[in-house]
Amino acid sequence: MKFIIRAMCLTALLSFPSWAQQASLDRVAVIVDQGVILESEIESLVAEVKRNAQNEEQKLPSDRVLRTQSIERLILKSLQMQMAERMGIQVSDPQLEQTIGNIAQSQGVSVAQLRSELSKENISYDDYREDVREELIVGEVRRGNVRRRIYITPQEVESLVKLMDEQGADQAEYQLGHILLGLPSEPSEEDIDKARERAEKVLELLNDGSDFSRIAITSSSGSEALEGGDMGWLNINAMPTLFAEAVQGKSKGELIGPIRSGAGFHILKIKDTRGIEKVTVEEVKSRHILIKPSIILSEDKAKEMLVKFRQQIIDEEADFAALAKEHSDDPGSALKGGELGWADPNMYVPAFKEALANLEPGEFSKPIRSTHGWHLIQLEDRRFDDATEKRKEDKAYQLIFNRKFQEETETWLREMRDAAYIEVL
Repeated sequence: MKFIIRAMCLTALLSFPSWAQQASLDRVAVIVDQGVILESEIESLVAEVKRNAQNEEQKLPSDRVLRTQSIERLILKSLQMQMAERMGIQVSDPQLEQTIGNIAQSQGVSVAQLRSELSKENISYDDYREDVREELIVGEVRRGNVRRRIYITPQEVESLVKLMDEQGADQAEYQLGHILLGLPSEPSEEDIDKARERAEKVLELLNDGSDFSRIAITSSSGSEALEGGDMGWLNINAMPTLFAEAVQGKSKGELIGPIRSGAGFHILKIKDTRGIEKVTVEEVKSRHILIKPSIILSEDKAKEMLVKFRQQIIDEEADFAALAKEHSDDPGSALKGGELGWADPNMYVPAFKEALANLEPGEFSKPIRSTHGWHLIQLEDRRFDDATEKRKEDKAYQLIFNRKFQEETETWLREMRDAAYIEVL
C-alpha cells in the first residue's frame, strides 16, 4: 500500500512541472520479498550512523560503504518486520509510550526532556517512536524464532557450574570488537577460499595499524557492523564457544583470527578486560492482576479497571487476592490470589521487571502495559541470595542460553537472508 501511495503522489507531481522541479521525490531503492526499502530510509540510517560516529569521535569509511551496510541492515529489518506481520506481532501505543517512558527514566530525564534532546539532534519524535516500536517488534520476532532452535542439556549446565566453581568469583569479562567475513548458508570451496583471503587481508590491515571500527563498518557481515563491530562486555561463559576458547589468556589490545565457523571467518580484538566481583542475586516476591484487552474490552477500559482496583485496595474497600481470583486473566496465578512467589525478576518481561524495580516492599504499581496486557502489581518483599546450587544452575543455564541465542540468531538471519528475494534497484 505504501508503494501505491508513493506512485500516486509521483503521478500527481508530474502533472505539475513547477512542483516537480521543487520537490525531492522519494523512491523505492530495494525490493525485499513482499516489501520495499525507500531511498529516504537508507539516507536516514546513514545520517544516524554518521551522527553517532561524530558523538563517539569515530572515523567512518566512504558514503558508498556506509550505504551498502545500511542497505544490508534494512534488508534484515524488512524481512523480520514482514515475518512479524505474518505472526501477528504488534506493539500497542500504550505499551510503546510506557517503553519510551522507561527509556527516558533510565537516562535520568523526563519524556518531555527526551523529546527536546531529539529535537536538538533534528530527530522527529514520531520517527523515534516508530523506531522504538520496530525494535520491540523485531525483538519479539527474534525471540520467537530463535528460542525454539536452542536446546540445552543438563550435562552442559553441570559442566559450566563446575567450571564456574573452579574459576571462583573472579571470572573474566572481555570487551570485544568483532569482524565477520561472511559465507552463504551453503558455501562452495571457492566461496570459502575467497572469504579466507579477505579475512587475512583485513587482519593484515589491522596489524598495520588500520582503525578497527572503520574496517568493521566497511567489511563486516556481523550484526554489529554499523557499531564498529563493538560487541560490548561479555562474560567468558556467555560468548560463543569459539570466541571463549580463542580469547583465553589473551591481553588487552590483541587481535585474534581468522577463526572459522559456519557463519564465515571471524576476527576479534580485545578492547579491554576486567574481573567480575561476586554478585548477589536478587529475588522478588510479588503478585499481580492481569487484564487483557480484547474486542469487547478496550485498552482504556482495561487500564481504568486496574486504576479502580488499585484505589479500592489502598482504601481497604477491596482485597487484592479476591480481586485477582475474580478478574485476573492469568490462570496460573489467579487461583492463588495473584501470587507469583519468589522469583528472579529477570524472568519477567521488561515492562514487568522495570515496574518491580521501582517499587518498595508493600507498594502497588500504577497499571503498566506489557506484551501480555495490563498489570496491577504489588511487590511483597525483596531478598538477596547467592549461596544456593539452584541459583548457580540458573546462572549457568542463562549464560549458555545467551551464548547459543547469539550464535543461532546469526545463523537464522543468514538463512532468512539467503532464502529471500532481494533486488537492489
